Formats: sequence, structure tokens, C-alpha cells
Amino acid sequence: MSKEQKSNEWDSLWQEYTKSLENWKTLFEQVQKANNDMQTKFNEVWEKASKESSLETMKSFGENWQNAISDAGMKSFKEFSDAWQKALNETGTDAFKKFAENWQKNLMGSGMEQMEAYGDMMKKFAETWTTMWPKSQ
Repeated sequence: MSKEQKSNEWDSLWQEYTKSLENWKTLFEQVQKANNDMQTKFNEVWEKASKESSLETMKSFGENWQNAISDAGMKSFKEFSDAWQKALNETGTDAFKKFAENWQKNLMGSGMEQMEAYGDMMKKFAETWTTMWPKSQ
């Protein structure tokens, strides 16, 4: 193989790599934006629910959400259960707000596995919400 062919191979491989890197960066930025949008809406829903719902309703919702997570075969999140119990034992709507903020921060802390788990838990949140407060037909 000539020096020129090797150089062309290298250039081609490098171009493919940089294109893949650019695609990854674009996708990563889209995921970040979608995550931020979802977190903003989750926080709005959560704040409204915690202000307008009774402690019993919030307790029931938390139990249903935890059951949905368990039923889906997802890993058990001890921090989630502990934080939820702490929120139930505190008074005021700030306890639920702190729960949501801390739980999201902990779960989104690192890695794709956590991001996937976070997405799964948010999906179970939506499914549980829908079963408790179905849309009026």
C-alpha cells in the first residue's frame, strides 16, 4: 500500500470519526434539552399536586408509584423510598418539593444507566398519575 493510500485511509477514517462525534454531540444536546423540558413540566405537575392534594392522596400516589416501579421489575431505589417516607413525615408542601428536587438530582447524577432508570421512573410516574386521575371523557 502506498503512502498516499494510507494517508487517504487515515483521512477517511478521521472524517468518519469526527462526523460520528458531531452526531453524538447533537444527540446529547437534544437529550439534555428534552430532559430539561420534562423536568420543568414534572416540577410544575408535582408542585400543583402537592399544593392541591391531601396528604392521604399524596401518600396513596406514592404507594401506587412505588408499586408500579416494583411491578415493572425495575431496580429498587432505597433512596427513593427513604426520601418519600421523609417527605410524608414532614409538614408543608416544601417537603414534597424538596423530595422531587433531591430525587431528580440524585438519579440524574451520572451515567446512561441512571438516565435510563430516570426515564423509566418518569414513565411510571405518568402511568400512575393517569390511573389515579384519568382524563375526563
